Amino acid sequence: MVKVLITGATGFIGKNLAERLSREEGLTIMTYSSRDSLSLLYQYLNDSDIIYHLAGVNRPLDDEEFVRTNLGLTELIVNYLKKVNKNPKIVFSSSTQAELNTPYGISKKKAEDILKRYSVETGAEVYIYRLPNVFGKWCKPNYNSVAATFCYNISHGIDISIHDSNKSIELVYIDDVVNSFTDCIYKRTKEGQYDCSISQNFKITLGELANKLYEIRDIRKTLMLPNLSDKLTRFLYSTYMSYFDKNNFSYELPTYDDERGTLFELIKSHEMGQIFVSKSRKGVIRGNHYHNTKIEKFLVIKGEANIKFRNIDSDEVITYFVTDKKIEVVDIPPGYIHSIENLSNEEMIVLFWANEVFNPNKPDTIPSNVQP
Repeated sequence: MVKVLITGATGFIGKNLAERLSREEGLTIMTYSSRDSLSLLYQYLNDSDIIYHLAGVNRPLDDEEFVRTNLGLTELIVNYLKKVNKNPKIVFSSSTQAELNTPYGISKKKAEDILKRYSVETGAEVYIYRLPNVFGKWCKPNYNSVAATFCYNISHGIDISIHDSNKSIELVYIDDVVNSFTDCIYKRTKEGQYDCSISQNFKITLGELANKLYEIRDIRKTLMLPNLSDKLTRFLYSTYMSYFDKNNFSYELPTYDDERGTLFELIKSHEMGQIFVSKSRKGVIRGNHYHNTKIEKFLVIKGEANIKFRNIDSDEVITYFVTDKKIEVVDIPPGYIHSIENLSNEEMIVLFWANEVFNPNKPDTIPSNVQP
């Protein structure tokens, strides 16, 4: 059983790391935060095989706190380990600001140097990650993460402030960070090798970041999904939603009603088309049209129906009987007139997918009767 200590365990990265490690077999996880006693820390240090040293401050009330926490706690840990002749593996969460001559940067750089000397003196493995802006769920907004601040403010209808929209920032996603941290359990560094990095990072301007998040905000109105094959966009979407208030998880959709029943759109995407749903009354026939390029998929999720087809250059009518008792997707090829008739004694519900978003100016929908 590998015993793991996480300092700063109640912080953004610490919480995500503890959750990730809880799913690993063969680990005992010990967590330490500023609310705990030093005696508990010493107990955990005695037992640890690997230490994730994440505790630190970056926006204290006075600069002395940088020294007391970022530097002082690192010194305390290292001195105690040497005193009790322990040399566990240490993974240290530093910052790209360690390259800067600021109180925060200086404190991080000095903490790095302490850990490197400890490694030389004891042979302990040390992994130092100089992290850029980390974003993801549970990150505190209006503190030290522009992504968290933008996500929180925009999702709560609060204006954001950008002094230079062209300023470029580097982002790493929290899951990539904790996965890389987790890998440290199972690998070994070469002697004198300390510096580690996250394999996947993203560069974006503040203006581009804000625009992406406003686009994500507007999904509930436009129903238009951004391109989720772009990893940064996908990660930002997940992060944005993590800041919703508990009374803001749902939203209404506009419905289109006529004598046949109701139709409503669910999501749209320039890359993946759109999904929509119809609710049809007894005996209603929808369709009787064809498409030249658009393709669709029909799925009856409540009721029974006949879906009929006829190639536009043929008199042959093809019929598919479908029912909610057998979950079956029916493809609608281009060039086939098609219709769907509700055979149920009650309302029929059908889920549709189309490979393109409906454009009322170019609908690619030509009225024609299936029955020749």
